[in-house]
Amino acid sequence: MSPHEEKNIEAVSQIRKVTRIGLVINILLSIIKITAGILVTSMALVADGIHSLSDLVTDVAVIIGTRIGSKKPDETHPYGHGWAENFAAVFISLLLAVIASGMVYKATISIAEHQYDKIGFTVLIIAIISIVSKEYCFIITRNVAIKYSSAMVYANAWHHRSDAFSSVAVAIGAIASMFGFIYADQLAAIVVAVMIIWIAFKILFDAIGQFTARAVNAETNEQIKQIISSQTQIRNWHKLRTRTVGRELFMDLHIVVDPKLSIKEAHNIAEALENEMHRQISQPVNITVHIEPDEAA
Repeated sequence: MSPHEEKNIEAVSQIRKVTRIGLVINILLSIIKITAGILVTSMALVADGIHSLSDLVTDVAVIIGTRIGSKKPDETHPYGHGWAENFAAVFISLLLAVIASGMVYKATISIAEHQYDKIGFTVLIIAIISIVSKEYCFIITRNVAIKYSSAMVYANAWHHRSDAFSSVAVAIGAIASMFGFIYADQLAAIVVAVMIIWIAFKILFDAIGQFTARAVNAETNEQIKQIISSQTQIRNWHKLRTRTVGRELFMDLHIVVDPKLSIKEAHNIAEALENEMHRQISQPVNITVHIEPDEAA
């Protein structure tokens, strides 16, 4: 099995694992929040439970995106199916923005119409449980997203955190309600929602950037250059081009080698470079190397 295939199998396995963990936690939290919200007549907690339900939609989107994105290249998609993960990232980021905008609207109307719920200790305990659970989901999902360079999984991580932030607003409202400050949860919700909208659009623009064949980020680009420069048999190089499709990195470049080398020897140099790319870069790497003789020799 090639290093490329090994990385893809490992990535898909880890993405599915953290997504399923999030799926189970979202189902449990939704049931607990909605049931408790109805019993203690807390609309804020019921709304928070519905927010947790929305996370199920993004979990399913990740599972579908991963399944399609992990398919091998074919005649109609020679660069693979990583675009499916980009579409999933766009969908999740837009859903995040819509949910956050809804939070702002609801909180603003609630303040304008002097609506508030007198909530207390029970709601506070459930909100704290939600915050801890969803922050755990955020951390493990974000770590996988960063390790395997997945914009889709990163977007889902922030959807987990948006739910945690929503619960923070509920917790603030519960505490404030005990001290007679009735609009604290609405104000907290507005602040949180603005933060979520900013993150959502950042994720959206990053995902769209992949559709425009944008080069890899500066850190990865510098790492690639260092790997090329470390190959002592490569005398020079130029025309480096990179792009990302889903989790996979595609690159092509021209290397300049000793003109006295045989075709096999030159090929071995290109293969050594490719192996080093696979070893040092966490993403699955697809590299095309054009070999040129050193005319100055």
